[in-house]
This record gives sequence, structure tokens and C-alpha cells, in this order.
Amino acid sequence: MSEGIVVRKCAGIEEFHRCVELQREIWGEEDLEVEPTTLFVVAAETGGQVLGAFDAERLVGYTLALVGFTEGTLFLHSHMTGVLEEYRDRGVGRALKLFQREEALERGIRRIVWTFDPLETRNAHFNLNRLGAIARKYLPNLYGVTTSPLHFGLATDRLWAEWWLDSARVVSAVSDLMKEPVVSSSVATVALPAEADLWKQSDTARVAAVQTRIRGEFKSWFARGYAAIGVRKSPTGMDYLLAPWSDSLLGSVGGARPSPSSFGGGR
Repeated sequence: MSEGIVVRKCAGIEEFHRCVELQREIWGEEDLEVEPTTLFVVAAETGGQVLGAFDAERLVGYTLALVGFTEGTLFLHSHMTGVLEEYRDRGVGRALKLFQREEALERGIRRIVWTFDPLETRNAHFNLNRLGAIARKYLPNLYGVTTSPLHFGLATDRLWAEWWLDSARVVSAVSDLMKEPVVSSSVATVALPAEADLWKQSDTARVAAVQTRIRGEFKSWFARGYAAIGVRKSPTGMDYLLAPWSDSLLGSVGGARPSPSSFGGGR
């Protein structure tokens, strides 16, 4: 973590405006699908999170999360995390996620979920290996085909990450004890070619073919009760590692299930 970077809750309309401005700096003015200030206000006032990473007074990264509720349990949906390019690879994104985890646990919230593009293996490494999240659900074209140049006209397929905050798996990962998942040789894999990122710039048809293939493979494995638990470099690119789902993949889980009264305003 860069010296002098402080992560805290954002407070007040001016800091929410700065989060919106930061979106444009990170993803570019041409990406028109910018989340408005009002969504940050709603998140902060209804039990979600608006977290900022500050270098002195400068906002250099942020996280936006909304409250979810399913099967009688509260969770947070971490909708967006962004860090300025000049501050990447300096631990800022990880610091935001660790603060997010601690703040949620303080309120009795034990699970945070988010989505990520399975073609982005750098994100997969961060989410599954470095944070200890797992994925058991594949969502084809979740946001539709957008005009964003970040999506290259491809379907917005996403993996659904589950971060079980007080599980042994996550505790090990955030404590830097789990560098890479330990799995047997019989674990299932979904392979991505090393050239996939380059193809996005020059041959989106090949990327679309890869996307179609891995969509079928992920959905098939998930339907059989498997979970994605990590990624690992291979001779041809990167492999997702999948194992039969059981609670033992998370290890022991502490704490009580949160009650509906266990959350308050997010600011």
C-alpha cells in the first residue's frame, strides 16, 4: 500500500460528485454509461457503501456497493471499484476491498458479491486468488451489448463472485497466507489463451468464439455443482480451477447470520 493513502467512507455530496468525476477519468469520457451522483447518495443512505482512497485531499480510488437481500440474509453487492491508472499496482484496490470487508463485518454482514468479466484474468487472479472469493454462477450478457469501448461490442458475460468475509478461505487470502489455491490434479479447468487480450484489439471474432466456448464450459461445470476457486498460469495462457462445491471449500465460517436490523446508513 502506498504511503500516505487513506481509505475511508466518503461523506457528503461533494465527495460523491468527485466519485462520478473519477469514473470519467478512469474509464474515459467516451464511456457514456456513468453512474450518477444520485446513486452514490442512495447507496450511502440505505446501508450500502461509498468508500474512497485518498492521497492527501485527492480522491484516487473508490468503491460503490448496494445492499442486497436474499434467502433471509443481507449482503452487499459491490457494484464498482475504480483506481486511477497512476495509482494502480500500488495496493490501492486491495486496500479498498479490505476496508470494505471490515466495515461490512462490523455491521454483521458476512457476504459481499460482485460480477467480473471471465476474460479478464488479471481481475480473476485478484478476486479468486488474492481475495479468496469463489464463483458458482455464470451470467451471459448480463448488461446487454453496450456502446462502451471497454466491451469491444462483445456480450457482457460475467462471473458472479461470492466473498464469504469471515470464512477461513478469505481470512487466509487477505492475510497473504494463500498465494494460490491448493488443488488436486483431478480438478476441472477452463482454459483461456494467452492471446485473448491482444485479440480484443484486432480480432474480436476470435474473442467472441473464446467467450462462447468458456460460457458453455462454465455453465456445464456449475450445473454439476462445481465452483471456480482460482486461476493458474498454464503453458498456453491461464486456467480457471474448478472443484466440486462443498462448505469445506470455504473452511470454517464464524459469526451469526445477520438480522435485518444489523445495518445502518453507509456514510
